[in-house]
Amino acid sequence: MEIFGIPIQAFLGQLLLGLVNGSFYAMLSLGLAVIFGLLGIVNFAHGALYMIGAYVAFVALDSFGINYWFVLLLAPLVVGALGVVIERTLLKHLYKIDPIYGLLLTFGLALIAEGMFREKFGVSGQQYPVPELLQGATNLGFMVLPNYRAWVVFASLTVCLGTWFIIERTRLGAYLRAGTENPALVQAFGINVPVMVMLTYGAGAGLAALAGVLAAPVIQITPLMGSNLIIIVFAVVVIGGMGSILGSILTGLALGLIEGLTKVFYPEASSIVVFVIMAIVLMIRPAGLFGKEA
Repeated sequence: MEIFGIPIQAFLGQLLLGLVNGSFYAMLSLGLAVIFGLLGIVNFAHGALYMIGAYVAFVALDSFGINYWFVLLLAPLVVGALGVVIERTLLKHLYKIDPIYGLLLTFGLALIAEGMFREKFGVSGQQYPVPELLQGATNLGFMVLPNYRAWVVFASLTVCLGTWFIIERTRLGAYLRAGTENPALVQAFGINVPVMVMLTYGAGAGLAALAGVLAAPVIQITPLMGSNLIIIVFAVVVIGGMGSILGSILTGLALGLIEGLTKVFYPEASSIVVFVIMAIVLMIRPAGLFGKEA
């Protein structure tokens, strides 16, 4: 059976690959949207935090024998704590000035992290094994679905929707949104806004690290893995709308699928299709698909 002259197995395989990539786009753009939407920081270090999360998983297994399931919790905690340190020591001084300074600072931090990991681990990739429980594949009849890739999609969607629910539908999320819009008023009600801001940045960093752990068995772990992905993720955030959490999730998944289909019908354009869509969206709706007009 064929679809547009392409065997259905190849077509669905590319759709699956696009959905997996879209899951990573959604998780990473979610962390960026949380940090920008609540703190107003364009966090160019997000790709580096993603890379560090993957290396935490690799070192934990290679040096300490810590398995995949435990490191799913460990890596976000470690990188989240690093994010807290960055926020308290550096970023807190930049909140009331032009956002370009936050972008330049986080870009510099990303370059430092990349250089340090390149010095330690080299430029060749490190392999991380698929956990035993998720090895193999399931035959669906029309295609064979690798178990680990199915897990990545499920875990990413669960984390993304859970984060959206917390921020948009709970009292904690209301405090976070109010604290960024009117911190003096929220502080008057006895809520420690600086601590809340600090934990928000740490949570965004933790989301990047979690995406890195999920990606580790799928791709080679290299110091460049974050910088290779962060430009696409920024395009996803811009298309969805800067600061729009739901927009980042939906746009990340949709663009992953579009990228996968482009590889089927016009492979030469697969590396630029996201940026073409971004240019079209910005011409029609500068605030993004889900963003609020100024």
